[in-house]
Amino acid sequence: MTWESAQTEKGGLGMGHEATEGPGGTASGRGGQVGGHLGGRQDSPPTGVRLLHDPALNKGTAFTEAERDALGLRGLLPPHVSTQELQVQRVLENLRRKDSDLEKYIYAMALADRNQALFYRVLMDNLDELMPIVYTPTVGRACQEYAHILRGAAGLFLTARDAGRMEQILSNWPQRDVRVIVVTDGERILGLGDLGADGMGIPVGKLALYTACAGVDPRYCLPITIDVGTDNEELRGDPLYIGLDQPRLRGPAYDELLEEFIQAATAAFPGVLIQLEDFGTGNAFRILQRYRDAACLYDDDIQGTAAVAVAGLCSALRITGVPLAEQRVLFAGAGEAGIGIASLLVQAMVAAGMTGAEARQRCWFVDSQGLVAAGRERLAEHKLPYAHDHAPIDRFEEAVRQVRPTALIGVSGQPGMFTQEALEEMARLNRVPIVFALSNPTSKAECTAQQAYGWTGGRAIFASGSPFAPVQIDGRPRHSGQGNNAYIFPGVGLAKVAFGLNRITDEMFLAAAQALAAQVEEADLATGSVFPPLTRIRAVSARIAAAIGSTAYDQGVATATRPADLHQHVLAQMYDPRYQSYV
Repeated sequence: MTWESAQTEKGGLGMGHEATEGPGGTASGRGGQVGGHLGGRQDSPPTGVRLLHDPALNKGTAFTEAERDALGLRGLLPPHVSTQELQVQRVLENLRRKDSDLEKYIYAMALADRNQALFYRVLMDNLDELMPIVYTPTVGRACQEYAHILRGAAGLFLTARDAGRMEQILSNWPQRDVRVIVVTDGERILGLGDLGADGMGIPVGKLALYTACAGVDPRYCLPITIDVGTDNEELRGDPLYIGLDQPRLRGPAYDELLEEFIQAATAAFPGVLIQLEDFGTGNAFRILQRYRDAACLYDDDIQGTAAVAVAGLCSALRITGVPLAEQRVLFAGAGEAGIGIASLLVQAMVAAGMTGAEARQRCWFVDSQGLVAAGRERLAEHKLPYAHDHAPIDRFEEAVRQVRPTALIGVSGQPGMFTQEALEEMARLNRVPIVFALSNPTSKAECTAQQAYGWTGGRAIFASGSPFAPVQIDGRPRHSGQGNNAYIFPGVGLAKVAFGLNRITDEMFLAAAQALAAQVEEADLATGSVFPPLTRIRAVSARIAAAIGSTAYDQGVATATRPADLHQHVLAQMYDPRYQSYV
């Protein structure tokens, strides 16, 4: 394939600008997606050093002899022509030499900014090893250190000072065919709290997984941070902090800024999917409710987390043999993630034949004030549907004893909340207790895999938000599942690209959860995992995208003509990072 037959637009991701060889490549996709430059406004690719410095086009030492002559690269590269496979080998060798996961993260992001295709080739082929580096848990540490490890801006920063000109600023992004935006205001980064502008690592990492896990072409992706200030005094006192040195904007001024952003984004990139990420609980529910029917928008912390947790629970029931209608779930944490999971679980229970009231009675919550009960004063609105009639309970362990749950779901961000006393009680109540400690990063998990198995006599079904090493139980390794949103949100983006969704609905997330659970094989369950291995995640994401597409056509929110085979159509859209020829 030549440049003339495969022009497309430029994309970019990362933090570094070094021109070294190890990271070199192009952005390519099925159907001839060779990366282009500045919105495809050129008739030919750049040449010479400009080409080597374009991450969407650079192939490093993989440029052929003919390409070196035609594109002015002769002498600018070492004489040996490498294959992409050899480049992958070199990258892995260098990455594995790094002394810490944070150094590996920095190296990987620098690779992405030099050679996009090679970055994705390495990531896709080594997801087990590298997803914990480019996303949880390492991305949490990277965000905490973001201002100190910054090597170059990634994505767009919109600020409270940009009111009235957001559409103009969005036009500065060189890519015009943006189809997926991940946006944060940095107030609740993972379980780490307010990191302000340093939260940019989350949108960047999420979009890397859109591509690696579901084949969403990186040229369609735009990470955005809306910097409205920070209430983190430590950050504001750091001379290297990259964001606004002011307290967080709140109230009507904040709402007006978000309104302008939504309007500007949908005007600049018509039909774009907007994923809300790591907004504070007080804003997240309100923003989702305000815009979910006005734009193609969803909140991953509320809806994506819900789908992956419900999928894991449905898989766990294949082991326990206890039907969904007989589950009683106790949530540790009543914020975005917990309420989102409960809402989708209620939807699944209703689909299984229960009434909404019956299903809600199966979901109980403990927050920082104790059991969420009807008699408590000043309960937030989003907690009210799950405030059941019950005497006050202050201790989580006592809540376990009195509620008698079949499953614990931890989304509290409070490490150690699942104590030995609580888990031993779960083991007393249930032949096979379900224990999901989903808080991220690893340091915030409600318990470890070793604790979950050790304190339940090895009988627990355990899943976590960040990965844990296998645990030996009776001489056999138990592989706990990683209940990471990466199983869900990439498939949502792929469905958007494949079917032209103009809305994202709750029914789509139930379809995604069911599709994910269906991909868990008996062999996975036998090892203790309620999720498929990451090595299959691209195939899993394709099935999820097809399931979402089917729901979208049923609901009339897909704009593309319905293909005869949804799954095959999805597969045909997926980005492939293999190099293409320019001559």
